[in-house]
Order: sequence, then C-alpha cells, then structure tokens
Amino acid sequence: MSTSETARYVRLRVDVVLEVDGPAELAEAAEARIGADEFMPEEERVPARAAVREDSAEALAYLIEPFDLIRDVPGIDMVQASWSSEEVEYDPDALEWDLDEEDGDAEDAEYAESARETDDDDARS
Repeated sequence: MSTSETARYVRLRVDVVLEVDGPAELAEAAEARIGADEFMPEEERVPARAAVREDSAEALAYLIEPFDLIRDVPGIDMVQASWSSEEVEYDPDALEWDLDEEDGDAEDAEYAESARETDDDDARS
C-alpha cells in the first residue's frame, strides 16, 4: 500500500494558558452547560455544579470540547480525545512557559545542562 492509501494518525497537542478574570461568569456558563447536558444523570448534576463554582479549572473542563477545534476541518475524523485543566502559577518570563521551544528540544537542553553540571562536578573532584 502506498502512503496515500493508508490511514495516517496525527497527535495534535495544544497548550493554552488562560487568565480567568471573571470566575463568576465562567462558573455560570459551566453550570448552564451542566443543566443543558441531556446525558448527565440528575444525581451527578449537584456535585458537578458545586465543583464548577469552587474551581475555575473544573468549570473550563465542562466548557471546552476538543471536537469543536476540528469540527470544520475537511478530511479528518477524530479517533480519540482527552483534555484536562488545572490551575497553575504562571510566569511569562520563565523558560518553562516559552511556547516557541519544541518539547523535545527543551528536554534535550535540560539533559545537556544536567550532564554539563555533572561533568563539572566530576572535574572538580
């Protein structure tokens, strides 16, 4: 089979840092989504509403839908999706938030730096 005849799978990774400047509005939108979810059992709605009122990351998890990112992209079918959200400390000047770096390149750079420090320590001994 040629490459054009075989299915090709692509993993799309997206990191987004959001500033929540309206937690009440965010929680309200998430509660509305929970209320409109026809598949959510009623006994799950009460704890879900409580969770989105207490945690903005939890509210985002109810509002973000990965399928919405690719809905209108021709020639693809979503095979699997997962996502999570968490509150984080954000420092735009920290190296860990440099979105221009490729993940592998950053890991390679950290490994190289660690190796140099070990070599320096060995040389001093």
